[in-house]
Amino acid sequence: SQVSFEEESQNPPTVGHWKALMPSKGDKEEPEGGCQDAGGVDGPQSMEQLNVSRLRSSSVEIREKGSEFLRDELHKAQKELKLKDKECERLSKVREQLEQELEELTASLFEEAHKMVREANTKQAAAEKQLREARGKIDMLQAEVTALKTLVITSTPSSPNRELHPQLQSASKAGFRKGHGRNKSTSSAVVSAASHSVAPEPVSRECKEVDSILFAEFQAWKESPTLDKSCSFLDRIYREDVGPCLDFTKQELSELVRVAVEQNTLTIEPVASQTAPVGKVAAEECGGPKKCALSGLARTCKHRIMLGDSGNYYYISPSCRARITAVCNFFTYIRYIQQGLVRQDVELMYWEVMRLRREMSLAKLGFYPSDM
Repeated sequence: SQVSFEEESQNPPTVGHWKALMPSKGDKEEPEGGCQDAGGVDGPQSMEQLNVSRLRSSSVEIREKGSEFLRDELHKAQKELKLKDKECERLSKVREQLEQELEELTASLFEEAHKMVREANTKQAAAEKQLREARGKIDMLQAEVTALKTLVITSTPSSPNRELHPQLQSASKAGFRKGHGRNKSTSSAVVSAASHSVAPEPVSRECKEVDSILFAEFQAWKESPTLDKSCSFLDRIYREDVGPCLDFTKQELSELVRVAVEQNTLTIEPVASQTAPVGKVAAEECGGPKKCALSGLARTCKHRIMLGDSGNYYYISPSCRARITAVCNFFTYIRYIQQGLVRQDVELMYWEVMRLRREMSLAKLGFYPSDM
């Protein structure tokens, strides 16, 4: 139909030859005489058939062009899909490669961190060993110094120490020790004198064993450290140590001291170094240099305390000062732990807390250093 349409466009038909363009379905061949009859009955009918044929050929052509356009668009879409599939495959490979590199990097970082921890533990163990050895040497040197002081004190011009001056020994004793009459070095003389002047004391090592209940309470408190005494760790220490240690004869003042210690507002200062400010009224002083304000007993008071900014001073005896100081040391240490300033192993922190509890126990029993 398209070929016939093109031929028709190239050779336009003359009037009266409609059959050459598009023959009708009913009549395959018609005589030319019938077509030339323009005024007959078949004229309008042939014109209508020609228009229908042209419309049909145009619709067929449009369909073919539309089909060809759709095929081209389909090919383009398929090509784009293939390109997108290749791009997705490439991005997937890139993602897998990045994930693998990330896993390798994470593993290497963890390995490096574990290595650093092992090295730190090794160094810490070596440092602790050196510290123990240094303390042992210090103890030995202190023993030698003590022995030397004893020899020097006991040796005077009127009664010289014969261990330091062997030439002053009697003849009989010298004859008895004739076989050992060589001159000795100073260190050997000091050791010999120490063995005679100082009675040998048995060296005892302090044994320690962790109490499972106390350690569990400390670990639970260490997870979320707080100064609230409702937790089991501080509640036990308040009942067993802090409360008895700050329980003085003057109950009202004792309660004020306890609150000031908890709030870290208590001040202890020597009496001799404090003078009343010029032009101001001296603060109220309770007790006195010869009477303790907490115990009410006649004691020589070398220190006094002030609660907060009240300006009121209270004279305290050395024993009361030792008890207050022991409690203050305990609260200072647990505040350091709460603020994250103590970076030690949990067991070491536990033993430090136990040492501070022991100081509070000794202080409440009346034991305190002579320099208080």
